[in-house]
Amino acid sequence: MNELQDLTALIRANTPLIVVETQDEARVVELFRQALAQVWRALYRWTITEGLRRMDMDREDEAEGPPDASAALQAMKQAEQRGIYLLLDFHPYLGYASSQRQLRDIVQRRHTLPHVVVLIGSKIELPPELDALAVRFSPRLPDANALLKLVREEAAHYAREHGGRRVEADQEAVRQIVRNLQGLSLTDAQRIARQLIFADGALSASDLPQLARLKFELLNRSGHLHYEYDTAQFAEVAGAARLKRWVEQRRAVFVSGNAPPGLDPPRGMLLLGVQGCGKSMLAKATAAGFGVPLLRLDFGTLYDKYHGETEKNLRAALASAEQLAPCVLWIDEIEKGLASGGGEDGGVSRRVLGYLLTWMAERKGAVFIVATANQVHELPAELLRKGRFDEIFFVDLPSPDARVEVLRVHLSRRGLDADAFNLPALAAAGNGFSGAELEQAIVSALYAAHAEQRPLDTELVMQEIRGTRPLSVIMAEQVQALREWARDRTVAAD
Repeated sequence: MNELQDLTALIRANTPLIVVETQDEARVVELFRQALAQVWRALYRWTITEGLRRMDMDREDEAEGPPDASAALQAMKQAEQRGIYLLLDFHPYLGYASSQRQLRDIVQRRHTLPHVVVLIGSKIELPPELDALAVRFSPRLPDANALLKLVREEAAHYAREHGGRRVEADQEAVRQIVRNLQGLSLTDAQRIARQLIFADGALSASDLPQLARLKFELLNRSGHLHYEYDTAQFAEVAGAARLKRWVEQRRAVFVSGNAPPGLDPPRGMLLLGVQGCGKSMLAKATAAGFGVPLLRLDFGTLYDKYHGETEKNLRAALASAEQLAPCVLWIDEIEKGLASGGGEDGGVSRRVLGYLLTWMAERKGAVFIVATANQVHELPAELLRKGRFDEIFFVDLPSPDARVEVLRVHLSRRGLDADAFNLPALAAAGNGFSGAELEQAIVSALYAAHAEQRPLDTELVMQEIRGTRPLSVIMAEQVQALREWARDRTVAAD
């Protein structure tokens, strides 16, 4: 059944109180107009500015009584025929005992006709006495065909505004734009499509990053997601050849959203590894590899001292991520958000884990999860079992060839000629160094060169490497234990 049929069924059943939470009032009102073709009722709309007006006859410009809420309820009680009453932003007036009692009498049909009362607003919280009597109706979001029609209408509008000049449209880009607009109401989709078209009179692949940012700003009302503008390319990440190949094999299926029969769409991966070896860079590069936005979920902002608020925050964040699909959701240091507190947190961590696992298994949107972790022993077993993630990769300390690549990347990024340095010698001296530690050796060497008023060379970098004790030495036992654990349990990223 479509939403019009669902709505008609509610009206035919004489449902006394319907609650519709929406930003798109006009679309909901139009749905009720369409429903009159299948089930006749007198249709009224009420607002505090215009009062009660009839909509199914040529009398919409005539207000029936004063605009205050009490007068509207009194008119409903005295009506001589049953009707549908659309009350827009009416719920604040239910804070008054008299208004609440009047509406309860109407809903419970005490000395009144069997009206259908519809409360419409962006967010509606009812008193418990009324909430128990209400049925909530959720309008469905527009599908791809409706969104494509909207984009074409906005293109035609642009042409009319610019003397017949047609919008230059790349059809593949239009298809991607329509897919990215899914999850929005028609009003919000129209706003974004109009902004993209009127910016330069064209729709192209270059509009996709702007679309993603606009959509994120619109939907991230919870504030628990962060849009990562600064992503990386796989070319900027040394090593990890197996992981890069794995992502590339799945790119077409994930981006298109059409998995061949028998092939499940890619869902996510867990990156374990030694600190500083590039897990965060790989998360960022995965989003660039897929060509989709990168969202970061900060578990630290989810936790709240009030009972139930933490789980509510997680639900809101994950719902926003699904609306922003297709995207990559990066959960950094996931063990810090899910590590069990031994009951000291009142079971919040267990409930958060339970909801996250359920969502991971049942989500419908194209949200690819990249979770990173340093302390594998703090991760719950339920998260590590096969099927939670498509693959568990271990990002180890870089090999000699990867260390050469790391040094080349960081020297080039600072405008230096990497070929002027003895990279193999520096890589050999940096045995046991992570990528972050090699980068810091270059930074320290640059400071030394600046202080001595001399150009950076191999000797200065070598001095910094030899004077540094890497984490693999400082925390040798822990790093070695992690590498031993991962050897037969995970897939090497490189």
